[in-house]
Amino acid sequence: MDALWDERDPGVLRLPSGRLVRGRALRRPLDPAAPAPAYGVYLLGRRPPPVPWEARWIRWPDFRLPADREAARAELARAWRRAAVERVEIACGGGRGRTGTALACLAVLDGVPAGEAVAYVRAAYDRHAVETPWQRRYVRGFGVT
Repeated sequence: MDALWDERDPGVLRLPSGRLVRGRALRRPLDPAAPAPAYGVYLLGRRPPPVPWEARWIRWPDFRLPADREAARAELARAWRRAAVERVEIACGGGRGRTGTALACLAVLDGVPAGEAVAYVRAAYDRHAVETPWQRRYVRGFGVT
């Protein structure tokens, strides 16, 4: 098994460092021919169903922000580190709002200025990513430690 994603595959975002992360909508079936992640981070209001790979859950209701922002920051940092050497996917129900917000936070961790991260993810992942004003503010504040 290859360690990383193919950036031509649907949902794969290339960060400036070259790290590849897949964003995905959990409401859409996973293509059985698509490679499986080694690590998944699932952004949902309730615990996701089990998957056959290592996974973490961030309690994050639809159209909202993470319930525990410090835990979310730590988990997104872990996902960013792991994306350097293995397949990491970030997913929520629709694959846009929460997933786009998390991907923008990964872009900030990767060196994209916080004020530019939403535009970066919209250009490289999904033009509708990061759906609410508070999600945009969350990304801008993610660069502040």
